[in-house]
Amino acid sequence: MIREEFKLDNQLCFRLYTASRLITQAYHPLLSGHGLTYPQYLALLVLWEKDELPVNDIAKRLFLETNTVTPLLQRMEKAGLLTRSKGKKDARQMIVSLTRKGKELQKELSDVPGAIAGAVICDSVNPQTAPDLYRMLDDLIEKLSMNN
Repeated sequence: MIREEFKLDNQLCFRLYTASRLITQAYHPLLSGHGLTYPQYLALLVLWEKDELPVNDIAKRLFLETNTVTPLLQRMEKAGLLTRSKGKKDARQMIVSLTRKGKELQKELSDVPGAIAGAVICDSVNPQTAPDLYRMLDDLIEKLSMNN
């Protein structure tokens, strides 16, 4: 007989993994027509909040390593969404800036947040409960980040 803690249905990690995978799938049809992947969309969200950021700042904001973000940004640069240039104060630092095309995508993708909200709204996740869910996930992310 299997112990309770080894049952798949009792694994928080499995629920988080499955929810993440399914949400990413929900983004696919909304982004693919614009030639974007979900990670590229996340990078754009960071740059739409604050343009002209060092690669390291983008990586930190996304909880990723720089060597993971750099190839992503290189592909986005080839697609004409952003530019990468050496920092004025520190030439070792790469500064990422949106191009006009990258900035215009924000308007083109303005329906994405609402579409995703519509896809995830259910009995337990709704506008009233979302702030609590965000807080719980933020606490979990902070705790796990301290361990890495």
